[in-house]
Amino acid sequence: MDLTADLRAFATQAGFAKVGICRPDAAPDTAGRLADFVAAGRHGQMGWMAERMAWRGDPTALWPEARSVIMLAESYAPDVDPLAVLEERDRAAISVYAQGRDYHDVVKARLKVVGRWLIDRVPGTEIKVFVDTAPVMEKPLAQAAGLGWQGKHTNLLGRDLGNWVFLGAIFTTALLDVDQPEVSHCGSCTACLDICPTQAFPAPYQLDARRCISYLTIEHRGPVDIALRPALGNRVYGCDDCLAVCPWNKFAVAGRDARLAARDDLRAPALDSLLGLDDAAFRARFSGSPIKRIGRDQFVRNVCYAAGNSGNRRLVAVLAPLTTDADPAVADAARWAIQRLTPVNPVEDNPWTA
Repeated sequence: MDLTADLRAFATQAGFAKVGICRPDAAPDTAGRLADFVAAGRHGQMGWMAERMAWRGDPTALWPEARSVIMLAESYAPDVDPLAVLEERDRAAISVYAQGRDYHDVVKARLKVVGRWLIDRVPGTEIKVFVDTAPVMEKPLAQAAGLGWQGKHTNLLGRDLGNWVFLGAIFTTALLDVDQPEVSHCGSCTACLDICPTQAFPAPYQLDARRCISYLTIEHRGPVDIALRPALGNRVYGCDDCLAVCPWNKFAVAGRDARLAARDDLRAPALDSLLGLDDAAFRARFSGSPIKRIGRDQFVRNVCYAAGNSGNRRLVAVLAPLTTDADPAVADAARWAIQRLTPVNPVEDNPWTA
């Protein structure tokens, strides 16, 4: 029996859109590119990228016993145009991937199902499963495994997948047949680079996280650079612009797991319904959502920026109590928003905006 073929068939039946296999050392250039990225400071406040660079850049160092890496793609393609909400300035734009259940939980559970199948088929086989939170460079491994390629926006995309995919990895001691690596098919297209509101791409296939809206709204702590705040628009968690314009999405695979589908209350919630969230209300509203991971303070900070960009002066009354919020970044964001909405009544100076 063909173990690798059976594995692919089972993983597809389990719900994954595509499966690819490579050796742990199949992406040798990763370590050097990561080192250059960190040396240039483009990782911003993500110190964990530098601290665990040896493992992240070399999967063989992470688990020397691994002989194969199974890369799996799970689709979360949206059923509406994710850019349309950007025109509704008094509503919050939430990245498509965060509108449903936390993908870490969904994808990891499915990886474990596939992993248990492999262990049952090959007694003595060991596995380790990873979904985004471990020092694993999933995208280079996915390209090495033939799932797709890292586009000019640095995200993975495929001719038969589009780019709306989550990636999971199963490292295993089993020796499996490998796939041919994929190469770039971006051609001369620059749609993803051209649409970026903050010009976060210094060059094709390169990203400066310090200017990326996904980084600024999710990873960056404290106040966001004043010069970048207007470009955030109404994006309060992540950004889908570069993904949404990719022409390969015409081949995007429809999502199969209802748990990853958008919740109605997260598609385009009104900004005023989010500004008043305290910690308890925030936790209740975003239970089971990846948004919960950033905490109330950072989320409300983002909503304040969106309110300041909304042009809706009726939000001033909701913003006013936040100007004395216990979190300095929230208070600063609220004052900035009020000043944007009522420029004839400047707020007092503060050390965050000096």
